[in-house]
Amino acid sequence: MKPVLFRSVPGAASRAATITLAAALACAAPLAQADADAESGSGAAAVAGSAASGASPWKITIGPGVYVAPQYPGSRHLKAYPFPALDISYRDRFFSQGPDVLGWNVLSSGDTYHLGMAVSFDFQSRDAKDDARLRGLPDVHDGPKLKLFADYTIWAFTGALAVYRDVLGYGQGTTASADLYASLPLNGWLFSIGPGLTWANGAYTRTLFGISPAESAASGLPSYGTGSGVRDVHLNFYMTHDFSRHWVGTLNSTLGRLQRFAASSPITERRTEWTTFASLGYRF
Repeated sequence: MKPVLFRSVPGAASRAATITLAAALACAAPLAQADADAESGSGAAAVAGSAASGASPWKITIGPGVYVAPQYPGSRHLKAYPFPALDISYRDRFFSQGPDVLGWNVLSSGDTYHLGMAVSFDFQSRDAKDDARLRGLPDVHDGPKLKLFADYTIWAFTGALAVYRDVLGYGQGTTASADLYASLPLNGWLFSIGPGLTWANGAYTRTLFGISPAESAASGLPSYGTGSGVRDVHLNFYMTHDFSRHWVGTLNSTLGRLQRFAASSPITERRTEWTTFASLGYRF
C-alpha cells in the first residue's frame, strides 16, 4: 500500500479549512464594532497587503520523524524507520515532501485542485534476511518511481488519485491509488479521515507476492501465480496540531487489508497492514 501519510492532500485541506474558519469568525464580529473599526481596518489591510506582496515564495518545514510499516509486504512484523519530515515548496509550484523528493504542480488553483508529477521513493522492498520463510526467494529492492497525481477539494472533502511507475526496472511495475478524505479543523487541530484502495499490475504482484517453480524449489513454498487487480483497501487517518507559530506535530496512519493475489500469496503472513508516520516539524 502506498503510504498516504506523505501526500499533500491533508495539507491542502488544512489550508482551505483554516481560511474558511477564519472567514467565519470574521463574519461573526458585531456589525457596530466593524463599522467603528472600518477606517483602521482598511489601514491594516493595506499594511497586510504590502507585507504579503513581499512574502517569501518559499515555504519550509523540517524536523525529525519516524515511519512504522510491515517489515516487507505481507509480513506480520513491523519495522521502524527514522525518516526526515520535509515539507518544502516554492511558489506552490515545485515541492519536496516526504518520499516525494522532487515534485511539480503542473496545474493548480489555490487549494481547489492540483495536477502534477513527482519523483518518489517508498519502502516496498524485501530481503531474504528479513524472515526465515523468505530464504530461497529473490530480494526486492526499492527505488525511485515516477508519480502522477491529481486531487480536487470541495468544502471539507478531497478526492485524490495517484499512479506510481517503477523507472529502474526493479520489477515493481505500476500501482494506482484512489482516496477520499473528509477534514475537520478544531481549535488548532486538523483531523482528516477517509477510505481508499490500491490497484497493482501483474508485474508488481509477481515481484512482491508471486513464486515461480524455481523459487518454489529453492524456498520450499508452493509456487503461486499472480495477475493484476486490487492490492488492498484501506482507511486513512491524519491529524496535525500547531503547537506554536513555528512548531507543528503530525500523525498519519493507514490501516489496510490485502486483497486478491496479495492476500492469498504463500508469502503473506498477515492480511492486515498498518503504517504510521509521526513527526515534529519546525516551520520557518
